Amino acid sequence: MDVIAIEAYLRASVRAWRDHEQVGPFLVSFAKTSSNPFLNYAIPDDGAAPSPGDVAALIAVYERRMLTPRLEYIPDLAPAVEPALLAASFQAEGRLALMGLATGATSADRVEGIELVIPATDAELLAVRAVQHDAYDEPDAPGEGAVRSLRRSIASGGGVVLARTVGDHVPVGAGEYTPSIGGATEVTSIGVQAAYRRRGIAAAMTSWLAESARASGATTLFLMANEAEERIYATVGFVTDRRILHISR
Repeated sequence: MDVIAIEAYLRASVRAWRDHEQVGPFLVSFAKTSSNPFLNYAIPDDGAAPSPGDVAALIAVYERRMLTPRLEYIPDLAPAVEPALLAASFQAEGRLALMGLATGATSADRVEGIELVIPATDAELLAVRAVQHDAYDEPDAPGEGAVRSLRRSIASGGGVVLARTVGDHVPVGAGEYTPSIGGATEVTSIGVQAAYRRRGIAAAMTSWLAESARASGATTLFLMANEAEERIYATVGFVTDRRILHISR
């Protein structure tokens, strides 16, 4: 896995899709419509060695916006950053698996009673976000802005899948892959409602998204996963290469 290319992709994606600014050796980003900490984070430059003043400036930028100072990055590419953050009272939230799709990965089995569809209508796109919000315990219900955001992503080359029950079309799961930049794309935001978990729906959606992204021309597919998710994604051919550090103050 070309982790330098992946980190470059993550920075390019921030610049393309988020409010952002450069603060010392940090690319600081802000979600346009959410205060969710997972949508507001910074990425250090490769090889960054931040001074205490750089870290203080980073903290101040987030606190002025009443947001949690937070970073997501590949620590192997900037090993001096974590000690500087820990010295400023940051704490590691976790080290997620950075997984890449292996050559020759196989498709997941279909799930009986569940169909995977490409959402097209506003109602279907809103259902995607509603399922994701429920799966990730988002407190706010999605609105029209969520639909516009998904349509922009699709128009730029991203992909979306909606899992729903056959016949009555109850939305039960959803996932996405991001618009490709330099051939790289992230499979992301895969969520399944609690009552439908442990049936293979997440694996089926991941496989579907990977195949669709490859068909669209993406050459480097990756995702980030916690320990439980890592086991699921491994069943459809994703392999852990490095770790992504999530750290906040």
